Amino acid sequence: MKITIVGTGYVGLVTGTCFAETGNQVVCVDIDEAKIKKLSSGEITIYEPGLAKLFERNLNDNRLSFTTDLAKGITASDIIFLALPTPPGEDGYADLSYVLRVADQIGGLIDKYKIIVNKSTVPVGTVQKVREAIARNARCEFDVVSNPEFLREGVAVEDFMKPDRVVIGTHSEKARKIMGELYEPYVRQGNPVLFMDEASSELTKYAANSFLAAKISFMNEIANLCEKLGADVDMVRRGMGSDGRIGKRFLFAGIGYGGSCFPKDVHALVNSSNQADYDFQILKAVMEVNRLQKTYLIPKILDYYSGDIKGKHFALWGLAFKPNTDDIREAPALYIIDALLEAGATVTAFDPEAMENVRQVVGEKIAYGPNEYDSLKDADALIIATEWSLFRTPDFARIESEMKAKVIFDGRNLFNLDTMEGLGYHYESVGRRVIG
Repeated sequence: MKITIVGTGYVGLVTGTCFAETGNQVVCVDIDEAKIKKLSSGEITIYEPGLAKLFERNLNDNRLSFTTDLAKGITASDIIFLALPTPPGEDGYADLSYVLRVADQIGGLIDKYKIIVNKSTVPVGTVQKVREAIARNARCEFDVVSNPEFLREGVAVEDFMKPDRVVIGTHSEKARKIMGELYEPYVRQGNPVLFMDEASSELTKYAANSFLAAKISFMNEIANLCEKLGADVDMVRRGMGSDGRIGKRFLFAGIGYGGSCFPKDVHALVNSSNQADYDFQILKAVMEVNRLQKTYLIPKILDYYSGDIKGKHFALWGLAFKPNTDDIREAPALYIIDALLEAGATVTAFDPEAMENVRQVVGEKIAYGPNEYDSLKDADALIIATEWSLFRTPDFARIESEMKAKVIFDGRNLFNLDTMEGLGYHYESVGRRVIG
């Protein structure tokens, strides 16, 4: 099929590349000329494991192309995906200006039947708004469809190529048939394509992400309670996760969620609820729990140093909000850095992928290590904020030789308590007993 993706951010680039991988002809459109130039010359603009290989192959085989010319993209394709940013406004509600501006332009450009697909995460009612914006200038038949993305950063290619489910919201039988054919190669193992009304489709994305955010926050509260009661959150997690009604995923305690989806989507759903005159109390609590959890290690650190860390130097492992991504949006590490600097401490950080992004935000207020061990030099303590795999089995003898003291504050519970006790560390984590 002939497909146009409007927007070459994270969702747009993954979506366009993966559609091209199954033989579709894909044009990606963006107003950023510098980005389009890079992509056209083969320079990928995001970090996502497995994407570069598919990107290079489909670009070289001419199934994937890039342009700043919206008219060219619209005329070339039968299905147009809107993968545009919907950032939260001051009130937390999703800003639809990018989506509606492009929809308004599309109306004057289509000259035959097209399907316009909302891939962006948008509140209930956006399909209707897009439909109205296009209809103002359109002179031919078209359909607007909701098709929310469920891509997890770090495994987005796998999520797209082998989705748990595909959600499509439409009342049009014609659009339903075409969208079903488009996604058929991705669900050959029997995972469902779920057709529903547009409003239900739009709400499904917010509901799914908000539920997962609630699950994470619940476990973080259980972890905090474990510390008060002398229980071990890892044991509680195993006991809970063995229940098939609950499941094992998203039960790991830590220092809160971040990224581009959960914080934004929870906030947006709360605001949609407010507009519908419904008080979504659980999600308001989720937001507050997560806000506090991001700096949960700071009181532990202050307590260890008798309330004064002025002049102390900390190594920080992990800056991205999760491993296998360079995304630092709402990353707990940023909140930890702010708190440490405000208290008069200094920081040297290391992350395999996210350091340049942090440098653009934090600048030279902190130092950046070339690798995980060099970042430890003369540190009074190590703080772990992201659970990258290379942090899981480090050389503890080398850690000891680089640092001033054997002190670790672990926000991701990476290490075994008995191991840390045997090595003689002072080790504090989340929801488990203090070692040393």
